Amino acid sequence: MYAYRVSRVLAVLVLVVAGCAVGWKSPDDGAPAPRGTSGDVVTKALRDVERFWTATYPELAHGRNFKPVRGGFFPYTRNDPPPACGGEEAGYQPNAFYCPAGDFVAWDAETLIPQLEAAFGSLLVGVVMAHEYGHAVQSRLGVTEQPTVVLEQQADCFAGAWTADVLGGRSTAFTGVTPEQLDNTVAGLLQLRDQPGTSARNPQAHGNAFDRIRAFQDGVEKGAKVCAGYRAGNVPVTEVPFSTEEEAASGGDLPYEQAVNSLAQDAQTYWGKAYPELTGQPWQTLRIEPFRAGSPPECPRPDASAGGAAFYCPGADFIAFDTAELAPTLYQRIGDNAVGMLLGDLFARAAQSRRGASTQDRAGQLTVDCLAGTWTSDLLTRDRGAALRLSPGDLDEAVAALLAFGRAGDDSGTSAFDRIGAYRDGVLEGLKGCSG
Repeated sequence: MYAYRVSRVLAVLVLVVAGCAVGWKSPDDGAPAPRGTSGDVVTKALRDVERFWTATYPELAHGRNFKPVRGGFFPYTRNDPPPACGGEEAGYQPNAFYCPAGDFVAWDAETLIPQLEAAFGSLLVGVVMAHEYGHAVQSRLGVTEQPTVVLEQQADCFAGAWTADVLGGRSTAFTGVTPEQLDNTVAGLLQLRDQPGTSARNPQAHGNAFDRIRAFQDGVEKGAKVCAGYRAGNVPVTEVPFSTEEEAASGGDLPYEQAVNSLAQDAQTYWGKAYPELTGQPWQTLRIEPFRAGSPPECPRPDASAGGAAFYCPGADFIAFDTAELAPTLYQRIGDNAVGMLLGDLFARAAQSRRGASTQDRAGQLTVDCLAGTWTSDLLTRDRGAALRLSPGDLDEAVAALLAFGRAGDDSGTSAFDRIGAYRDGVLEGLKGCSG
């Protein structure tokens, strides 16, 4: 009998969608370490990021040596605001920033950094500092004449390159980073995205979560040299504004019942086209069995997803998911495309199983995630007049759901970080991205 474990994914959802005054000026000024854990983490992070760039920068700059930030490092609070930047007085904001005019880095030591560390761990604090230092590197490389959204994603990529160095064991400040810590960092990046509907042309745009996490993973997987080549013409930016006032008012979300029915029908239609391309065989309509919490249909060996609250049944060839707790909670806490991600995962499991391939090991799980991404790719590239297409925020909803599924645990031992990367390949490259 199938073991029902919906509580695991629901508990993870709470974390995924959740959202100190120090006297420190510079890690090199000889001042005593600030009181509190966050100050200690920032100190060691900035020192380690400078270590990384001292070793890495010459390769990007035709042999020139790296020059560290000259203007210093400034934690600030409501009562002790950051220095002026380029003649513009800076008031208190829960933010972190690099000031090119003064060549300094500043951050909110009262709210932002302590909250990020408490919720998502010290590695995320390091990534935030590596991102801000990435802007200093841009200034030194002379690559600042790009749209803001490109520069922000390049800084995300640089932060990923530093993270790869940490994962490679070359850091003495951050050691023994676990897959769980990396997943926590991705969960934190999800909170640092632009609001859905922000245009990539907005001069303040940093990128949606899908794009920012993609850039971060680019750095982790491909290194700083690839990041340094980011330009407006080669960075895939998916951030778009809402197309109508009605879409903006709804946040792009369909009503729950309509979302479930429309997405299920669309997945059937998509795989009717994609499966023959993938296998040369026709797609047989996939039966869907919704069930109430605690009463799943009989399946001797279910291929489970979402912490066990959904599954594909290979023997009887159907998919099933909890419509009493799981799907409504995904919809309420994340949005309609979190339900789409659930259905995309289940249909991809069926496609992978039907063609005789594994879904249980690491390679099989990543292929499932990539195949789920190919459906998203189809939704993303449709004309605006299509009956069903992605709205702003939908990619972020899919990432949030996939993060919840991955962190709820599965038998493959695959991290949510890796699963999001595989999903990204399917979204950006379609079926050909899932052949590797």
